[in-house]
Amino acid sequence: MRTKNNGELRIENVGEVVTLCGWVARKRDLGGLVFIDLRDRWGITQIVVEPSNPNYDVAMSLKSEYVIKVTGKVVERESKNKNIPTGDIEVIADEVVILSTAEQPPILISDNADTLEDTRLKYRYLDLRRPSMQKNLILRHKAAMSIRNYFNEHDFVEVETPVFGKSTPEGARDFLVPSRVHKGCFYALPQSPQLYKQLLMVAGMERYFQITKCFRDEDLRADRQLEFTQVDVEMSFVDEQDVQDMIEGLLVRVWKETLNMDIKTPFIRMTWDDAMNYYGSDKPDTRFEMLLQDITELANKTECSFFKDNIASGGKVKCIVANAANKYSRKEIDRLTLLAKKYHAGGLAWLKYENNEFSGSVSKFLTDDNKKEFVETLKLQNNDLILIVSDKLANCNTALGALRSTLGHELDLIDNDKFNFLWVVDWPLFEFSEEENRWVAAHHPFTSPKNGHEDMLLTDQEHCHAKAYDIVLNGYELGGGSIRIHDQNIQDKMFKAIGLSEEEIKNKFGYFVDALKYGTPPHGGLAIGFDRLVMLLTKANNIREVIAFPKVNSAKCLMSGAPTEVTDEQLEELGIQIRK
Repeated sequence: MRTKNNGELRIENVGEVVTLCGWVARKRDLGGLVFIDLRDRWGITQIVVEPSNPNYDVAMSLKSEYVIKVTGKVVERESKNKNIPTGDIEVIADEVVILSTAEQPPILISDNADTLEDTRLKYRYLDLRRPSMQKNLILRHKAAMSIRNYFNEHDFVEVETPVFGKSTPEGARDFLVPSRVHKGCFYALPQSPQLYKQLLMVAGMERYFQITKCFRDEDLRADRQLEFTQVDVEMSFVDEQDVQDMIEGLLVRVWKETLNMDIKTPFIRMTWDDAMNYYGSDKPDTRFEMLLQDITELANKTECSFFKDNIASGGKVKCIVANAANKYSRKEIDRLTLLAKKYHAGGLAWLKYENNEFSGSVSKFLTDDNKKEFVETLKLQNNDLILIVSDKLANCNTALGALRSTLGHELDLIDNDKFNFLWVVDWPLFEFSEEENRWVAAHHPFTSPKNGHEDMLLTDQEHCHAKAYDIVLNGYELGGGSIRIHDQNIQDKMFKAIGLSEEEIKNKFGYFVDALKYGTPPHGGLAIGFDRLVMLLTKANNIREVIAFPKVNSAKCLMSGAPTEVTDEQLEELGIQIRK
């Protein structure tokens, strides 16, 4: 139907007769001449319709977003447009054919439009016509192709795993699908292909990958959706370094082929303990400093009873320092205090150091010696703001980590042109659930303990560490993985460590435990959040900007209306009743 697209014509095409198709982005009537900006996925070409053209009336009738076909000759433009690749030429139309008319669009098809996101998502098929959205989806495609080509070149096999599986609740809530054939029974949509990919290692595939859909019934946020795409990887006869080297090579390839950017390897390695103690996060943003500092010893020398009482009960006192005392009023600090409390801190103490003097909520408890020691230890400068949390170590770290991130953005300390990759390694194997009053798997129950920690599985869960690793980029968890348990005796200990009975093990993981009996190779892998990877590649602020048809935070699709009620007949066929 067309001979060229709307982004490829250049000055060397002058004199050619071409046929173009696309949408009317804009129409202008200037002194009898009709100018049409014709848009398709590749770009815009200017069309000129002269008054002598037999299709002149057709051109005059065109409206925004009409779909048309144009045949004409390419000529050099007198008034060139350097803002578009086709700006040196235009097409003098011989024929204009309307392929489809259009009503006035409810949103402006332009990257400059300030349209509410809810309106954009309601009319997503129109929103996706915008060049920026098409650019995002095309880059997503390029990243997927880069990933597939990379793994293919490294002898991986892409294997599709089931979408309808067995419910094995560990972590987020499962999405359940009722069975019509087996009434009262349910399939679960996969939170990940974890067990299947390990079974593929038992099956001798050795190198597996898959770009796959996963589902988790959890609250949505800027970088998380109910259904998401995952780059899933598993390898046999490997250790942590082997997996990490393979993933570093993958990310180098993706960044080169999508952004033409060279990424340096090897990536920095940081222990989980250091990440929490210095950044207050297991996914630290290393694009700026402002590290957490332990001032427990200093605080214990002050006359502040709150500090002393907390320290006496085993707590810590930590702080961050920002050169921004003049930018944070008492009202602003109250806002930061609420943020600290949201992250489980009991409160937020603060000091300002201005003109060699201290002020703030705990300044009255500082002796002259205390003040001198604070200045020397924290290397204070004029206009420094010190934010202090006194609490359990975990609460200090988490609250100050959230404050650090907030101040980093508010004070414009982050270089958005940087891509800082790092590995967070040596994770705890367990974490204690206050709600369940038991130790649970920090990652999943198939993660191998570090060498020498096997005997701690049942005796010292608090200090037992894992062969686990997360790949982190600019404060986001890009992916996570581990070396898996391949020894059935260690797997049995792991299940017991998290309080699973023999009956629970059999009901949840029986087929998997059975498979371990038949010769399981040492293996490990990793899963990368593909949507999040593309979000970071495009520097989008929200994962919805790189997903064609996303859900909003209320877990609804504004375009289709999903989820919706179904008929009584459908429910009856499934043997389900709805409790009002």
